[in-house]
Amino acid sequence: MVEASDENTDKQLTDNQAVARVLHRMADLLEFQDENSFKLRAYRVAAETIEEMRSSVKELNARGGAAELQKIPGIGKGISAQIIEIINTGTSAAFEALKREIPETVLDLRLVAGVGLKTAQLLYRDFGLTNLEDFRAFAAGGGLYSVQGLGDKMIQRIQSSLASLISLPHEQ
Repeated sequence: MVEASDENTDKQLTDNQAVARVLHRMADLLEFQDENSFKLRAYRVAAETIEEMRSSVKELNARGGAAELQKIPGIGKGISAQIIEIINTGTSAAFEALKREIPETVLDLRLVAGVGLKTAQLLYRDFGLTNLEDFRAFAAGGGLYSVQGLGDKMIQRIQSSLASLISLPHEQ
C-alpha cells in the first residue's frame, strides 16, 4: 500500500510541476514583453502556489473544475481556465500565442552570467538573437563590442559563461 501511495504522490507532484512550469514560462515571456507587473505577479504566484501544493490540481479539476481551482489562493477565473487547458493538453492557447510572438528559447539568453532582462531584450530586439547558439556565434564574431553598455570585463564574463553553457548538456 505504501508503494501505491508514494506513486500517487509522485504523480500529483509531476502534474503540479508540469502546470507550474508552463505558468512560470508564461510569466517569463510576459516579463520579456514588459507586460504589466500585476499580470506577471498573478502568473508567478499561481505557479509557486501550485508547486507547493500537496494535492493534485488535476484531481481538483476533476472534482469541481474551474470553481474548485478558484478556491486555491491566487487563482482567478483567467488562470483557472489556463490551468484546465494545461491539464488537458499540456499547454494553453495563450502560452502558444506568446511563443509565436517571442521564441521561448530567448529566455535562455538570461542563463548567461552578466545578461539580465534588459540586456536580453536588447540582444533580441536589436540583434535578433533567440538562442544560446546564436548568441555564442554573435559573441565569437565580436558582436558584443557593438552592444551599448558592455565593457571589456563584462564581455569577457559573458564569453566565458557562454563557453561553459554551450559545452555542458543543456536541458530544456
